[in-house]
Amino acid sequence: MENRNGIVNLREEIEENEARTLAPFAALSRDSRGRKYAESDHPFRSRYQRDRDRVVHSAAFRRLEYKTQVFVNHEGDHYRTRLTHTLEVAQISRTIARGLRLNEDLAETIALVHDLGHTPFGHAGEDALNSLMRKHANASYNHNRQSLRVVEYLERRYPDYPGLNLTFETREGIVKHETSYDAPEAEDYDPELNATLEAQIVNFSDEIAYNCHDVDDGLFSDVLQLEEIMEVPLWRDLYLQSEKQYHGLSRSKRQYHVIRQMINREVTDLIYSTAANLSDKKIGSLDDVRNCDEPIALFSPELVADNTQLKGFLMEKMYRHSRLIRMTGKAHKILTSLFETYLQNPLTLPPKYNRMTEEQETSQVVCDYIAGMTDRFAILEYKRLFDPSERV
Repeated sequence: MENRNGIVNLREEIEENEARTLAPFAALSRDSRGRKYAESDHPFRSRYQRDRDRVVHSAAFRRLEYKTQVFVNHEGDHYRTRLTHTLEVAQISRTIARGLRLNEDLAETIALVHDLGHTPFGHAGEDALNSLMRKHANASYNHNRQSLRVVEYLERRYPDYPGLNLTFETREGIVKHETSYDAPEAEDYDPELNATLEAQIVNFSDEIAYNCHDVDDGLFSDVLQLEEIMEVPLWRDLYLQSEKQYHGLSRSKRQYHVIRQMINREVTDLIYSTAANLSDKKIGSLDDVRNCDEPIALFSPELVADNTQLKGFLMEKMYRHSRLIRMTGKAHKILTSLFETYLQNPLTLPPKYNRMTEEQETSQVVCDYIAGMTDRFAILEYKRLFDPSERV
């Protein structure tokens, strides 16, 4: 455990502690399938801890601070951004992983990396880029695939290889972030097999985070009205329980309490339901997880029904609200104008990206550049290109 200088090899301690304390179906860092480019292990960090640190120090991760979750950044400082959403997913993932005795470091890492490929302006931006790529390149845009492209190619921080050189399990968690594993981008990641259970719980942590904080942001913005959401059983039941437990709370404190209880209910349900499913299916190893005929992490049927009603409500009352629809229109206009201008004249791209067109299709380079933009940079770039009074 000690080297010749008397320094303890903490990585070995971490690995031994994982083997001793984690469930037999957890993904142990020492059993990782490794990195695309061989590297020596670090003496103080496990392989998944090292992945996590590389993600956090990446430029793509920092840019998430100014990328839309639901409300564009300039709408106000209190709304979630893609970065705060990512941090909430990571926190929820660690809690669930701990409850199931899974590898918290791997779950956290997959949560932190899962949205690196998101466009500016949230899903409106993704829809716009997808339409543009289909129109100009007979291709499509998918933020999971773009996240993988970011960590395998676009981040240029190391002298020996492109990308961040993350472990197989982290990259697999990006590719298999959706429930359907038959997408072409999963070809190199055993599409016929389940992802690790750590990756599976991140899928649910993502859903828990955006359902709950979209309600919170929607109420804060007055896009959602309390009287309307009281029609949703999941919210109404928790709200009435809160009133019974705490009398006389202010509206804001009541709202925060109900949101916390909603997160707690969903996390607790997932842990208990998944634990029961592990027992029912007699899962005793990571191979059992991978070879199971369906994903193992799941909500109870009752919570699935409640969440379905909540999602339907959010789609109707929030995501299709006039304020969000107007921003969607702006996003399409901004990204379409940028894309077509760069495509027609690559010299308008920054020199770094213009040089990349010598090696790759111009449409892909343009797509990479726009996908990496923050909301405010995309708006500023639009002004620079199309507003005669704006300095270039």
